[in-house]
Amino acid sequence: MGLIQIEGMEFYAFHGHFKEEQIVGNRFLVDLTIETDMDKPMESDNLKDAVNYQRACEIVKLQMEKKSHLLENIAGRILDAICAELHGIKKVTVKVSKMNPPMGGKINSVSVVMTR
Repeated sequence: MGLIQIEGMEFYAFHGHFKEEQIVGNRFLVDLTIETDMDKPMESDNLKDAVNYQRACEIVKLQMEKKSHLLENIAGRILDAICAELHGIKKVTVKVSKMNPPMGGKINSVSVVMTR
């Protein structure tokens, strides 16, 4: 068993509860951790035997392009899409962070972490 960790994928997107957030946009960071059996790709050195983490990044990018009101919705869609398309995954965790959220004070980020 092993982990693939993709950290700090950065996007400028138009997610948020407030109308202004969906017009002005904000910076978001996404971290992805995929648990998978790495014995076969370790031996074969062949991408067809591994979880393709380049494709995982593409899936995250596609989901980040779709507007959402809630981080929970974004995280859930990412999990659904990753699990539907990539095979050999035992467990996947996604963390979606909104940088400088409009919450009435200085806050670096607010995040949602979900696992499937």
